[in-house]
Amino acid sequence: MERLPEVSGTYLWSGKKSEVISVENIDANIAEKTPRQIFAKIPGVFVYDMDGTGNQTNISTRGLDPHRGWEFNIRANGIMTNSDIYGYPASHFSLPMEAIGRIELVRGTGALQYGAQFGGMLNYVIKTPDTTKAIGLESINSVGSYGLLSSYNAVGGKVGKLQYYAFYSKRVSEGYRKNSNSDYDGQGLLLKYAATEKFALKAELLRSNYTYQIPGPLTDAMFEADPRQSTRARNYFNPKIYVPSLSAEWKISPHTRMSWTASAVLGERRSVQFDRTANVIDAINPNTLTYAGRQVDIDAFNSFNTELRLLHEYSLWGQHSTIAAGVQYINNDLNRRQQGKGSTGTDYDLTIDGGWGRDLFLKSQNIAFSIENKFQISPKFSVSPGIRYESGNSKLSGTTTYYDDDKDLPNTIKRNFPLLGLNTEYAFSKRQSVYAGFSQAYRPVIFKDIIPGNVYEKVSKNLKDAYGYNAELGWRGAAGGFKWDLGAFALQYNNRLGNLAQYDADIDTFILYRTNIGDSRTYGLELFAEYGFYLGEEVFASVFSSTSYFNAEYLGDSIRINGKENRSIKGKKVESVPEIISRNGLNIRYKKLSASLLYSYTAESFADPLNTVETSATGAVGLVPAYGLLDFNASYRYRNFILRFNVNNLLDEHYFTKRPTFYPGAGVWPSDGRSVVVTIGVKI
Repeated sequence: MERLPEVSGTYLWSGKKSEVISVENIDANIAEKTPRQIFAKIPGVFVYDMDGTGNQTNISTRGLDPHRGWEFNIRANGIMTNSDIYGYPASHFSLPMEAIGRIELVRGTGALQYGAQFGGMLNYVIKTPDTTKAIGLESINSVGSYGLLSSYNAVGGKVGKLQYYAFYSKRVSEGYRKNSNSDYDGQGLLLKYAATEKFALKAELLRSNYTYQIPGPLTDAMFEADPRQSTRARNYFNPKIYVPSLSAEWKISPHTRMSWTASAVLGERRSVQFDRTANVIDAINPNTLTYAGRQVDIDAFNSFNTELRLLHEYSLWGQHSTIAAGVQYINNDLNRRQQGKGSTGTDYDLTIDGGWGRDLFLKSQNIAFSIENKFQISPKFSVSPGIRYESGNSKLSGTTTYYDDDKDLPNTIKRNFPLLGLNTEYAFSKRQSVYAGFSQAYRPVIFKDIIPGNVYEKVSKNLKDAYGYNAELGWRGAAGGFKWDLGAFALQYNNRLGNLAQYDADIDTFILYRTNIGDSRTYGLELFAEYGFYLGEEVFASVFSSTSYFNAEYLGDSIRINGKENRSIKGKKVESVPEIISRNGLNIRYKKLSASLLYSYTAESFADPLNTVETSATGAVGLVPAYGLLDFNASYRYRNFILRFNVNNLLDEHYFTKRPTFYPGAGVWPSDGRSVVVTIGVKI
């Protein structure tokens, strides 16, 4: 694992906490994108194992929400892939991990240059072609437990001034649980034309599509009896996403660079479900001799983004300093069609009877300006202040069958945010430095916060965006066989959204009132340490620990509903934030053979803000127990061939990572037991 250089392209990373994972050089299970293995050396990564299909990567850092990584600014080759930052910020786009050369993660204090997300930036960098050849081929094929078959095939090279890379990926599996079949395919075409040594154009088109049969949530009793069982056989989820982009890179002078990108996220998130709690059986009605009707939901994404950036290096006070500036414009149109009356069948069927319960549009525009300057005060000490200003609005329109849209919904949400940041770094030597940083962040109110689920819910017309900051202090370096990065951080998250109980005299009953209900703060420590040593002339070994400690609590007047009572949760732990996440590994290399043993431990956590310990009848509330997992990975590399062997969850532990409150269903979602994957790869 490495970290980003101080300057990369038109971005400035000096003084920021960053990690770079070389995917091609790790022994992890990349066929199924097992996050605890791929991100093993990044401390504090919480993995939400929603399913073991490898379709999505659900991770977070520093106690944030891991759902489809929606607290990150997620990119592919620097192109943003979040479905809709202001409507549904999750990334439904899914690259095959075989296509990835490296993964770049920048924590929250680097936010000013690329976005305002609390989690930071997560960039998947796609492999580049072998430019010494006109045509080169690569094929990576895997077979594994639970019917896994995966094939990745790519072609690339250079012809004249044109570089090209194209890939096709196909992966199917029956899944660890019953009724959890998955069928994935993904494609990409990447072209780069170097018109001159100083100017290049790039065009890329990426696509992902998968259909996942959702096996349904379990109650705790069901999980204890058989974690592989299913409560649903008629639920399906299918996101089909396209990410086209056009970009230009211009080296104006030896000290000045400019970049421009225009991109889009286009496609749909589609699902058909019998959406009930785990203790409600989906069975044939003896009176009608049919199943109950299912609910059909379709989100259509039309998200457009363009960004212009400039980086200039100059001399100030006899030192080398750098300024980076950018302007970004986003125009999104999200059409949410939900509560369609679906069929009573068992297949993946999106037909509906009648209209939509909700047919809504959230149109958002946003412009952001950013500027950051690294002042090199001395050869060892630098200070990098920065500012980002965001201005925009989201407008809601459309219809629901149960609500007075024009009167009661928060039709327009405006945002004007100046975000300040400061990073510093002091280098003791070329191999050791101390870094510190502070950066403000915000998270816009999103679609699911705005729309009430039924007539017994209301939403405040004065919802406020969440805002806060990241602050960190760390010491990183290398000496002899040691490498380390030890840091402390504080993350303040204000204006969290939640529900309150409120009496409605018009309908003479209590309703759920969605509004801003409080703040939280997370303190933590993050440690990565690795020691490498030789056991002989040809045997190299290393041991590492990637460990984090989190203390996440609600502050002040934070309130949550309990039945019909609004109760203070001051001092309560934030849900889904374990105190300890620790991954520890042993790696051994002998000539062309490498092997690793990884132990991953995650402490217990609460599923709700009230910190309920006892489990509910539905499995949606209660303690999430601690779990420890052992993985064994090995690879043999010979010239252009690679053979990889993975045993995931070696001891076949039964565990789950989270009790979700919305998709894919409230309750217990078992993670995968022991599985074996064998991979063969070749490059020509």
